[in-house]
Amino acid sequence: MAMAAVLGSVLMAVSAKVQVPFYPVPMTLQSMVVMLLGMAYGSRLAVATVLLYLAEGLAGLPVFAGAGAGPAYMMGPTAGYLVGFVLAAGVIGLLAERGWDRSPAKAVAAMALGHAMLFVPGVAWLALLFGVDKALAAGLWPFWAATLLKTALGAVLMQAAWKIVARCSARRG
Repeated sequence: MAMAAVLGSVLMAVSAKVQVPFYPVPMTLQSMVVMLLGMAYGSRLAVATVLLYLAEGLAGLPVFAGAGAGPAYMMGPTAGYLVGFVLAAGVIGLLAERGWDRSPAKAVAAMALGHAMLFVPGVAWLALLFGVDKALAAGLWPFWAATLLKTALGAVLMQAAWKIVARCSARRG
């Protein structure tokens, strides 16, 4: 379990570096990785993994998008999204524990809900910092197309992973 959490936190860090620069929040692959961690790990391990990732950033390790790290970075414009990662991992994990990761339609629905869990605190925090109009313009609207793509890609990847697991299990059996 500990190795899975470390591997997941490394995936989070790598996905933070794959980005399209926007201000005040960059577009990264992190949200897709959070969704996949929730589906693959379940709620407890996924939340623990995201908390480990956040602890690494809090300690000053360069795991976040951009060059920042530490407490000041974590209270900046991305703070709400960082909280949203934890919420999304938990919700997706709970849904996966109830079989939502096995059906393509339910996987898409779960990931869409997970993205909503990520955007609500993210945009709310930006609204506190910059006002509602600017928060929506900079923290929500530019991300719609990428979110749809990451949701679909994540669901496809999860279904492909389950097919591989089923084939490997059938060969052993």
